[in-house]
Amino acid sequence: MQYVKYPAKSEWASLLSRPTMDNSNLFDLVRNVLNDIRTRGDEAVKEYELKFDKVQLNALQVSEQEIKEAEAIVSNDLKEAILLAKENITKFHAAQDQPLPCVETMPGVKCWQKAVAIERVGLYIPGGTAPLFSTVLMLAIPAKIAGCKEITLCTPPNKEGKVHPAVLFAAKAAGVNRIFKIGGVQAIGAMAYGTESVPKAYKIFGPGNQYVTAAKQLVSLRDVAIDMPAGPSEVEVIADETANPVFVASDLLSQAEHGVDSQAICVTTSEELAEKTMAEVDRQLALLPRKEIAEKSVSHSKIILVKNIDEIVEMSNEYAPEHLIISTKNYMEIAERIVNAGSLFLGHYTPESAGDYASGTNHTLPTNGYAKAYNGVNLDSFRKKITYQEISQAGLQTIGNAIETMAENEQLFAHKNAVTLRLKK
Repeated sequence: MQYVKYPAKSEWASLLSRPTMDNSNLFDLVRNVLNDIRTRGDEAVKEYELKFDKVQLNALQVSEQEIKEAEAIVSNDLKEAILLAKENITKFHAAQDQPLPCVETMPGVKCWQKAVAIERVGLYIPGGTAPLFSTVLMLAIPAKIAGCKEITLCTPPNKEGKVHPAVLFAAKAAGVNRIFKIGGVQAIGAMAYGTESVPKAYKIFGPGNQYVTAAKQLVSLRDVAIDMPAGPSEVEVIADETANPVFVASDLLSQAEHGVDSQAICVTTSEELAEKTMAEVDRQLALLPRKEIAEKSVSHSKIILVKNIDEIVEMSNEYAPEHLIISTKNYMEIAERIVNAGSLFLGHYTPESAGDYASGTNHTLPTNGYAKAYNGVNLDSFRKKITYQEISQAGLQTIGNAIETMAENEQLFAHKNAVTLRLKK
């Protein structure tokens, strides 16, 4: 882990840069795969499953029998944990379902909005090195609460053509309609365009590697909406002398084990805390089952020692982390000054993994600095708002002259005429 002491402000941009792979050919490769899927449908998807996921599939959809078998395999402890998480996620997202007001902007002029569910959504659940059944809950539960009629899920199968049983159990518990054994770019293409087996989605959700992110960005140009360009996971920990270095190290490593391109950063004003955390990262890292993955991520992760809290806040808002843990004595004061972050975790006893699994908040969050402009997935992500207006005769007389004047000055005389004819009548 890199240890940087009191960096000058001119160094912050390079210091806070995310690790990236060589993607010079990335978009060309992804575009070719997407075009092939658009043209050849299921046949192309199966060929890419063989090429990328190393599995020969006869059918893309997970059968009801496979879902029943999965339920029997999942342990009772895990089932109970998933159902507890489901309950909390449901409570948090259901509370976001608030009635929208009708506003009378002037006498006789009423305006309001109605929230309408997106009818068909596609959820992408990464496979890779870990079965992310928690992401199933994070996406499918708010989709169900929002009222989406068709919830499709794609996730890569293993080399035997099976989907992890916990993923299938979570999908059934959360209300997913159809599950497909498709990973990577081919999954995004199938949901974006529709194939013989996979229905076309109106909006695609879910995190993924740089290929998945690129595919989502490309299909969003004209074919389908997406939640956000969510890439490799990241965390920033703000810590002071009151923080426990054992806890801080565990939080950094909990992100590092996600993948080799994940990033973990600790920003602190305490040199003692920094040094103890460095040692603790090494100690805990040696004991991790996913040590090889975490080790590569740790190699480009950093502990940064700064002069004061003001620098911490400024640096954090510049970094705009996906997850931000504030492990300090005055965490609420710091939290109030944070304007760029996906999700905040406050105090010494709020690990980022709580939000990943069971506290109730959503863990599908903007990465790579997109937290400067994007929020994480929530209930509104699965809805669109339609605006309405109703104007009485008296109301049109009140605002009619203003409309006519504005339309005339924009030289849009048909717009003006639509008001003038009504006023004359």
